[in-house]
Amino acid sequence: MKINRRTLLVTAGAGAGLAIGWAAWPRRRALNWAPEHGESVINAYVKIGVDGRVVVAVPQAEMGQGIWSGLAQIVADELGADWQAVGVEPSPLGPDYANKGMLIDQVSAMPAAVQGLANWAGGRAVEYFDFQITGGSNSIRGFEAPLRAAGATAREMLCRAAARRWSVDWRECDTEAGFVTHKANRLRFADVAHEATLVDAPATPMLRAIATTPETLRLSGRPLLRLDIPAKIDGSAEYGLDVRLAGMMYAAVEQGPLGATRASIDRSKLPAGARIVEGPGFTAVVADGWYAAKTALAAIVIRYTNAAKPAGPWLEADLKAALNGEGTSAGGAGTPSLDGGISADYSLPFLAHACLEPMNATARFENGKCEVWAPTQSMTLANWGVARALGIPEADVTIFPTLLGGGFGRKVEADAAIQAALISRAIKRPVQVIWSREEDFAHDMWRPAVAARMRGRVDGGKVTGWDAHFAVPDAGAGFMARNLPRMAGSPKAGAGAIEGGVELPYGFEAWQVSHSLGAQGLGDYPVPLGFWRSVGHSFTGFIVESFIDELAHSAGADPGAFRLALLKDSPRHAAVLRAALKVGGPLGLVEPGVGRGVALVESFGSIVAQVAEVVVRDNEPLRVTSVTAVVDCGRVINPDTVRAQVAGGIIYGLTAALHGRSTFANGAAEQRNFDTYPLLSIADAPAIEVLIMPSSENPGGIGEPGTPPIAPAVANALFAATGRRVRDLPLLGA
Repeated sequence: MKINRRTLLVTAGAGAGLAIGWAAWPRRRALNWAPEHGESVINAYVKIGVDGRVVVAVPQAEMGQGIWSGLAQIVADELGADWQAVGVEPSPLGPDYANKGMLIDQVSAMPAAVQGLANWAGGRAVEYFDFQITGGSNSIRGFEAPLRAAGATAREMLCRAAARRWSVDWRECDTEAGFVTHKANRLRFADVAHEATLVDAPATPMLRAIATTPETLRLSGRPLLRLDIPAKIDGSAEYGLDVRLAGMMYAAVEQGPLGATRASIDRSKLPAGARIVEGPGFTAVVADGWYAAKTALAAIVIRYTNAAKPAGPWLEADLKAALNGEGTSAGGAGTPSLDGGISADYSLPFLAHACLEPMNATARFENGKCEVWAPTQSMTLANWGVARALGIPEADVTIFPTLLGGGFGRKVEADAAIQAALISRAIKRPVQVIWSREEDFAHDMWRPAVAARMRGRVDGGKVTGWDAHFAVPDAGAGFMARNLPRMAGSPKAGAGAIEGGVELPYGFEAWQVSHSLGAQGLGDYPVPLGFWRSVGHSFTGFIVESFIDELAHSAGADPGAFRLALLKDSPRHAAVLRAALKVGGPLGLVEPGVGRGVALVESFGSIVAQVAEVVVRDNEPLRVTSVTAVVDCGRVINPDTVRAQVAGGIIYGLTAALHGRSTFANGAAEQRNFDTYPLLSIADAPAIEVLIMPSSENPGGIGEPGTPPIAPAVANALFAATGRRVRDLPLLGA
């Protein structure tokens, strides 16, 4: 089984879960979510104050995706709360808040006979290790069920407590807008909250029926105002950079070229009052303010011994060379008929995350214990990383998560938190580490570069042969080596590293997919690789949907009609595509210099089709003027959040498609700021329309599925407008 970011504990679960055994697993756990004064903790997710405020514990990081509100909305809907009285708090680490949703995609791809066992064993391991992580677009998918149960449990306990006062059958009670009701009787939640804590929690709470029509919607399914927005508007929201502690110092860091080792430091020009801290892989200068620390860091000279084979252009050349080999089979069916077909090579570059908030963390090490405030996507990995670096028990490390100014997979890493902890211990003061923008770009955990060779044949409108060979290093292996070294294995070719490239909705008569790590099969990769928004789908989506378009044109078919014919056995996908084609308008050349293209990608349990319109005139660079996106993400919690996330994914993906590229020379990244790694400007952003397909299916992910289709949709539109097929990203060149 291939380990990736959502399923990295499945394999461990199969061993740990079975070894511990269900009989030995604790049936009841003490809650570690502490109440404030005047609050009653009803269960692991719900507490109620004497003022009637309902506070929901949220185990997922809020990085702009609206998950604080989405998860609270699920609880409030089942509980019968008044949305105006609902608030949230980040949950502590604990088994109740472990993210079992990280198992969804991997388990669903297994044979039916083993899915139950894998879910059970993997879930037990995730709980056992208190594994909290935000990624993989699984927050709603993973937490809807436990949060509905928590809300329903709290509702039943409140009803039982109120029924005792009224001497009625609790089954005749209900909740609405923050009140327990029985006929004409009404009690505020606050009036019975303490009594509810004395009621035994039901083993199987009665869930409300899921609303199936707009008229039956309660809170879930409605565009409620997000809970995090007011604080972001008035400036009271706390990001990592906003943390302030008594006696706190500031640190600027330098880490040198990739793979290099520190040889010497010239301290002769170090300003008075500044202090140098040497850590593993980094050098920090500490001062009373960050600008003073950064200035002092620039005044010293650090010399390095470079890696034996530093990162450079040869890395991308190595991937292209790998296409001449056979590769490892990642899946297939039948023997593809390719004679007389077409072939095309594609390439995509390394990509940085480019979060607007650079890496940072604040730490206080005192009396052998460490507290860390950080914009992290995983309190668990931060806890483990800091404890391992300091050589202290994990119980002696406390992580306080803040809001994130962008994450996209980068802030699942614990490097800034580890640095802050080590520096605080060295200087015996609290310290805030802030990476400069240049350092942030120089030491990203990059989306890997990719090369692919696609071969295919169409006969009578049917794809009789499909052969895909992807060359891309194993980002998951690098992630595991950094964050879970005891579970890490060697990089391995296979389907896990090319998600979205193997299981396709199209009906091919015969197909084959293979994967190569690179011509040299590098194990110790010289560029640290990580998870980037939509991960493998970010490159397989471009390659697959571009080549589908090429096959359509080779057959003289309309690209939309061609896809629909291949989707006869995938009705959900076909419905999404039809809706996009209807709203987005006819494909192809619209008028001289104006073209429309389409792409369809399923990722993270959601299906997204996009129609992009581009303009290319008078030798000017292409301009994307409009994007129509249609999404089927199953049952929707908040439609406004869905639209915002799809639009945000489009902007993020379009930035990469037009401009994104990280290159290396002598072991160092050449793009070090936004002047050489530009983001899409407001002036260049297209008009975006997002339509949500009505669906009764279980929720799919939404944070990432908007990103994969935009690059191929734009590339296909560019071909329609100009007749020029661009197979190498970025579209506007390096």
